[in-house]
Order: sequence, then structure tokens, then C-alpha cells
Amino acid sequence: MLAGAASLAALGTLGTTTACSRVASAKAGNGGGLLERLRAQGNVRLGIAGEQPYSYIDENGELTGSSPAIARIIFKRLGIENVQPLPTEFNSLIPGLNSQQFDVVAAGMYINPDRCQQVIFADPEYEMRDAFIVRKGNPKGLHSYKDIAEKGAKLATGVGYAEIDYAVDAGVKKSGIKLLPDQLAGLLEVQGGRADVFAGTAITVRNVVKQSKSGKTEYTDDFVPTLDGKPDLGTGAFAFRKSESNLRDAFNEELHKMKKSGELFRVMKPFGFVEREMTTKTAKERCK
Repeated sequence: MLAGAASLAALGTLGTTTACSRVASAKAGNGGGLLERLRAQGNVRLGIAGEQPYSYIDENGELTGSSPAIARIIFKRLGIENVQPLPTEFNSLIPGLNSQQFDVVAAGMYINPDRCQQVIFADPEYEMRDAFIVRKGNPKGLHSYKDIAEKGAKLATGVGYAEIDYAVDAGVKKSGIKLLPDQLAGLLEVQGGRADVFAGTAITVRNVVKQSKSGKTEYTDDFVPTLDGKPDLGTGAFAFRKSESNLRDAFNEELHKMKKSGELFRVMKPFGFVEREMTTKTAKERCK
């Protein structure tokens, strides 16, 4: 009897899984049905990585950042009232999205060809130069990744950051790069002398240095890094599962309206963005 029950349970599970797979496949071929489900439940789950100013939980335990601010506006216009933050490590964002732990990545994630193989992106909200956190006075004169390589400076940056590839492209040994969870950890490494420089997007290093009260660090002028010997301005965007192009397209439509009216910049400006960091580039261009 136990064996028979187990067999029936297994058969039932298999049948359910197969049925779900057929539905998912049919939906995937038609752009996915997630948008309708989110409207029905009135809630969308956002994968965030705790990086200022893109998406993070503030000192009051509230979700904030440029990506959640944009998400609240766009999803409300799509008929979805509530956004729910689900914090995770940056490297876990795409696996978490594709395993349906959350519905959208809202972390200012850079678009690159490798990621485009795994997810689909909305068109980017911004394009960003890089900058460094250095000790006050910039004693080693570090203004580019080439400077770091030539002077043998100790470099730190974030786990999964695009800055790793920029540094390696300039001749910095990958094995010598110290990987940290975020820009605040980078600031503390530089303050403590455990790193000569922390590399990040211009806005992240500007913000964390301005918020620091130690007076022991400063940020460098921003600059355009290179990749494969060519200038490379990183562009950040929301990411969606490949099967959910309907949701991505609806999101894009509202995003373009915000860009055209100037609303997008007005929403992002309080988080430290400047006008030249807005962009008209498309995800298709960046995925090439």
C-alpha cells in the first residue's frame, strides 16, 4: 500500500510538473503571462543588491534608491500597486531572477553581452563613468586603471563589478584585486590603508565619500574606462526573465515616456545623478 501510494504521489507530481511546463512554455512563446499575474496579485518582487544609490534599505529599514523610485512609478502605471524588496548579493541577482525568487532585478545592473545571454533588459536609465576612492590628497596619483597597473597600487572593488574587467583590461592582475561587498567596505579599506584605491561607478564613490565624516578619503574626477581597448560607458537597467518579454516591453513603454518628458531625470536627480548621465542608448545596442 505504501509503495502504491508513493507511486501515485510520484505520478501526480510528475503530471503537475509536466502540465506546468506546458503552460510555461506556451506563455514563454507568447511573451509570458507574468504581467497579468502581477496585476492580479497587486505586488511585484524586486531583486536588489544593497548598493547606493541604485537600490538599498536605508537606516529606517525602508526601500530606497533610484531603481525602486522608478519601479514604484512604472509598476503603478502598469496596474501593480506594491513593490516588495528582496535583498541578495549582487552575484545572486540573475540566478535568483531565473529561479523565480523575484520578478525583476532592480539594481542598476550594467548591460553586457554575457548577461544578455541569461536575461532580457529594459533600455538603460543611465550611462556611467568610473571614479576612485583614494586617500586624502591622492598620494599615489591614481586617476586611471593604467595608473594602478603601472604603480602597482592595491586595488579593491565590488564582487561582480564591471570595474574588475576594466582593471584587467588595463593590465592589473586579477588575482591581486581585493573583492568587497560594497562601496562602504571599499571606503573603509582605503581609510585603513589596506587598499590604495577602491574603484566603482562615479556616483557610488561620490555618494559614499560625501557621506563619510572621517575626512581621510576623497574621490577622483570621473573618467571613461576602456574595455578591449575601446572606451566603454557602462549602462544600467532593469532585468527580466527571458520568457517575460511582455512585461519588459510594457515597462519599456512607460520608461520611454518618462525619458521623453524629463520625468526620469527628475526622479533620479535626488539620488546624485547628473544630467549627462542620462542616456538614449538601447539594450539591443549594449547586448551586441
